[in-house]
Amino acid sequence: MDFFFPSSNSCKGSAPNEGDLKWWQLSLIGVGCTIGTGFFLGSAIGIKITGPSIVLSFILAAVGTYVVYNLLAKMTAVDPQEGSFCYYAHKAYGKWAGFCCGWNYWSSNILIMGSQLTALSILAQFWFPKVPLWIFASGFAILSIGVVLTGNKGFDKVEDLLAIVKTAAIIMFIIIAIAALMGWFHLEPKEPLIPKAPNKLFIEGFKGFWSSLIYAFYAYGGIEVIGLMATRLKKKEDAPKAGIIMLILLMIIYVLALGLAVILASHGAFNEKESPFVTALGQYHLSFFPHVFNAAIIIAGFSTMTASLFGVTTLLVTLAKDGDAPNVFSKKLEKWKQLPLPSLLLAVVGLIASIVTALLLPGKIYEYITTAAGILILYNWAFIILSALKLLEMKAWGKFISFIGIALILAAVSGTLLEKTIRMGFFVSLFVVVMIGIISFVLQKKIWIKEN
Repeated sequence: MDFFFPSSNSCKGSAPNEGDLKWWQLSLIGVGCTIGTGFFLGSAIGIKITGPSIVLSFILAAVGTYVVYNLLAKMTAVDPQEGSFCYYAHKAYGKWAGFCCGWNYWSSNILIMGSQLTALSILAQFWFPKVPLWIFASGFAILSIGVVLTGNKGFDKVEDLLAIVKTAAIIMFIIIAIAALMGWFHLEPKEPLIPKAPNKLFIEGFKGFWSSLIYAFYAYGGIEVIGLMATRLKKKEDAPKAGIIMLILLMIIYVLALGLAVILASHGAFNEKESPFVTALGQYHLSFFPHVFNAAIIIAGFSTMTASLFGVTTLLVTLAKDGDAPNVFSKKLEKWKQLPLPSLLLAVVGLIASIVTALLLPGKIYEYITTAAGILILYNWAFIILSALKLLEMKAWGKFISFIGIALILAAVSGTLLEKTIRMGFFVSLFVVVMIGIISFVLQKKIWIKEN
């Protein structure tokens, strides 16, 4: 998944400027921005958990993602706001909902930064396997902070370029994988490992398939941000169409790439320390591919992490301006590129916590953080659906589709309890949500009720 620079407008909302995007431009932006290390590396955990049926997980996740995007796009068309999707939660259920939505999203971004940081470190160990994970994590964190300190001039153009790198890397794998299957590398054509029985498709049983859903959803994470970009469309009513095309393109890319990966390599070959696409082509001894692909993923992942660091820094300023965070986090250094230093420092604390955790739990940290981050994203997606059910006028079919989306989200979240290796991520996410809920309850009783 990839992330963004949130608007400086508050979650309370403000009317958007005149749009300048066509629907197909939004679709392409969505494809480039959504692809991240959640797909490049996180999908390896999904394959390990369920086997070839990971392809079905990604199809189901695409359906759930479409429900969320479509409802957010419709709310945007009816009431365009540039602030954040937490504006709709606030509008539907009150200040507590906007507060919880905003802080849940901030927390998920912090965990996503840790996930990306750990992914980058694991990928760097491909070249330097003896270097401890935490050393790479420290180095990437310092580089990311350095980028933030330089300001965001020209960053959008760099992000566009890196989005092309990510997409090109996947397309490169697809082309090479097809060539390998056809025997173009002076080897005998590879016999595809196509599962021909249920037990070959669901190698780890239904429980494994259920548990893998979270990683499929995680790869689509960030789609809610593209929903917010719908405010930049020339025709706001084109937002649902843009989302459909975007998700179709994403699903084709994801399913085709993963389908090729699982028929090129046996189930036991995949592991969380290597991209499944590198694993899939390992037997062909293409000396250039692992290095080129690994470098492309690192570049893309660093872009994602840095964008997330910008994102949580700006979002905390927004929360502070809304009164949903201490006022100190709204302060900016006037003499240094309007840098929100207090907000940045809190985000850096999150990065440091990730580095320390990587040092203490080098073998498990990526699964834990990625799972927790994915679950927190899904909590916000549930907020979007529940807000839409209250704010939009829906017919019976629309409500049915909305409940299908909620059911898929619940399936993905509950599936993490079935797999021992990722179960801890669920409890991490639950702890975050409970803490936010307790703080919200106290503020409701002590402060917000007096304001009303």
